[in-house]
Amino acid sequence: MKAVASSGNNAVTATDHRIGTEQGALFARRWVPQDASRDAPAPIVLFHDSLGCVALWRDFPEQLAASTRRSVVAYDRLGFGRSDAHPGLLSLTFIRDEAETLVPRLCDALGLDTIVAFGHSVGGGMAIATAARWPDRCAALVTESAQSFVEDRTRAGLEAARVEFARPGQIERLARYHGAKARWVLDAWIETWLSPEFADWHLDDDLRRVRCPALAIHGDQDEYGSAEHPGRIARLTQGPAKAVILEGCGHVPHREQPARVLADVVEFLASPSADVA
Repeated sequence: MKAVASSGNNAVTATDHRIGTEQGALFARRWVPQDASRDAPAPIVLFHDSLGCVALWRDFPEQLAASTRRSVVAYDRLGFGRSDAHPGLLSLTFIRDEAETLVPRLCDALGLDTIVAFGHSVGGGMAIATAARWPDRCAALVTESAQSFVEDRTRAGLEAARVEFARPGQIERLARYHGAKARWVLDAWIETWLSPEFADWHLDDDLRRVRCPALAIHGDQDEYGSAEHPGRIARLTQGPAKAVILEGCGHVPHREQPARVLADVVEFLASPSADVA
């Protein structure tokens, strides 16, 4: 399926794809600037958050494609959105597993030889794991509101979310995007992150294996993580790295301050230190 949308003076074409894996089919959407050349720079792959999906990125991927003049790909992880149901419970290694098994299937299916990995929240962790696992494929890394370890603030935010989603009508809101998978999506998020077995999880080893340029964006009012997370990401990665703290911003900067996020990403990808072809 193909659709054409306009972002200012730049038209962007969106196409939908289904990608088969051993565990089930993934749904993906790709946005391409209409004047993109054959030698266009590395496409951006978006990794969604714990309750997210392609649809919940809203118009941000289109705006990102238009602003960066790069193609942008977003996909629903198994169990989310329009992808097939997840075959079971999430493994405690699900973040690294995503990078290990499903990211290469996605890239191979769409012909993505080199990518910019861009992840929001837990998707930021998956973007980090992707950059660590596939250094020859990942040209740059962008994280937004990413958690790099399980912080007290993270657990407090999840406890508050558990109470909120117990209210009438809340699971139905999720079902608008995830259908019958909504309960699984919610439980996979809250029960995994609050599990005692997950309490010692961190990304330090992966961060130390990241060699590409990195940009870590974080809101100073993020209810799921302090500024220690972007600081840790910038500090431990081995390539040129920068942490950006957005004032008056919560957990979803691309929705709360989209113009600032777009400007920061455009500047990062155009900088000599990034040099992302």
